[in-house]
Amino acid sequence: MSAIEHNAPAEPAAPATELSGEQFKFLFRQHPAGVCVITSADAEGPYGFTATSVISVSAAPPVLAFSVASGSSAWRRLQTTETLVVNFLDAEVAHLSTQFARRGTDRFAGVDTCLLDSGEPALVEAAAWTRGRIEHRTPAGDSFLITVRALSSRVSRSGRPLVYHDRSYHSLGEHSAIE
Repeated sequence: MSAIEHNAPAEPAAPATELSGEQFKFLFRQHPAGVCVITSADAEGPYGFTATSVISVSAAPPVLAFSVASGSSAWRRLQTTETLVVNFLDAEVAHLSTQFARRGTDRFAGVDTCLLDSGEPALVEAAAWTRGRIEHRTPAGDSFLITVRALSSRVSRSGRPLVYHDRSYHSLGEHSAIE
């Protein structure tokens, strides 16, 4: 029997034990994710962080979501933020993901941004971005799920999306298409 095949149990199974944090992380290292940088600004100035948890939730109305650890500096600032920008990265700007994941540095150093009319910084080099309004901050374990209503967007290019898989970056393109 292969690793993905299974038979139904003949009798009720004992209650499952919960995965450890390390087991759960290992599981999700096998699941590739797109890479975004979330940016916003508040009274302290601009801030941003890398997120691989961005998902599309609804097209009507347009809603997306991402998670953020409750102990992160980003969460402290997201608690009072009303609007933000989700910057979608491609392989051409993979360095931005690394830069916005670093702790204790000026993540905006050397990064071209444009301030939107509403005051949020958007990354000029991003393949695309969407500006949105935070609708919900839902506790989820040691993190928060942030749901965002998309208000406007810009797509600069489409080509080789940046994907994070098993602790490394990859790009998608014609070479990786399965037909």
